[in-house]
Amino acid sequence: MRPPREKRWVVREGDGTRVGEIVKKAGDDPQAAIAEGRVFVGKKRVASASAPVKVGDEVRIGAPGAAARRGRVLFERDGIVACVKEAGIPTVPDHAGSVHSLVAQVAAEIGRSADELVVTSRLDREVSGVVLFAVTPEAEARLREARARGAYHRRYVAIAATGGREVAPDPWDAPVADKPSRTLWSPVAFAGDFALLAVSPITGRTHQIRVHASRAGLPLLGDADYGGPSRVTLESGRVVTLSRIALHAARVSAAGLTASAPIPTELGRVWTELGGRPEAWDIAVSCELEPSPK
Repeated sequence: MRPPREKRWVVREGDGTRVGEIVKKAGDDPQAAIAEGRVFVGKKRVASASAPVKVGDEVRIGAPGAAARRGRVLFERDGIVACVKEAGIPTVPDHAGSVHSLVAQVAAEIGRSADELVVTSRLDREVSGVVLFAVTPEAEARLREARARGAYHRRYVAIAATGGREVAPDPWDAPVADKPSRTLWSPVAFAGDFALLAVSPITGRTHQIRVHASRAGLPLLGDADYGGPSRVTLESGRVVTLSRIALHAARVSAAGLTASAPIPTELGRVWTELGGRPEAWDIAVSCELEPSPK
């Protein structure tokens, strides 16, 4: 049996105006293919089924398993390596060793020593999404300077348990580890006693989003350390389970570059099983979060 091949579709009049429509016409599952990083318009990887396409665009859909063969790197540009971290692996070596860490895997993929990759952002082991590494002193300096002037922008998407309480999107300003901390956030959709949140941390404290959400009475699903449930029983009796923390770094913009990571399949599945609408993810990734006066 021949292995499945990449599909290519040149958009014609009447095919549709969104990537998801084209992927479906090509005979693939848009949500799964995009979550697995298999969909491109031209040379650009697609992060959302609602991304626009026009007549003449070429949409490429990699065969299942192709994303794993491509690895974790989104791009390497101007001394910056943007990559996607899956939940379950550490950003840097930990007590279990170094080979399984993101930095080691990315270094192997781009043909560099792990010592050449400078970590400029980290994600907790059970959190997924975009991570940026610098491979030149100049790139490291640009990213450090972007952080210093508040131009290192991160957008996370999270699923939180509301407990049925009213949700008011005031910025979270409580100190974390006795350090000043600030997080902008907003609920973008609700599904019963759960909310999909758009979150942008202004400071970068360890576990900042998780701590702030828990203190606000909105613990994240899967975050047992801060009171979040990993198992939810719906009114129908159906049980929804989550093997990770429902927090994903969907986009990072800094030093003139933007990197995006599609929403992981498991998080999309959980939100849908809770009764949430899939299009809410796109809103959470792209909506504006306006800071209010301190």
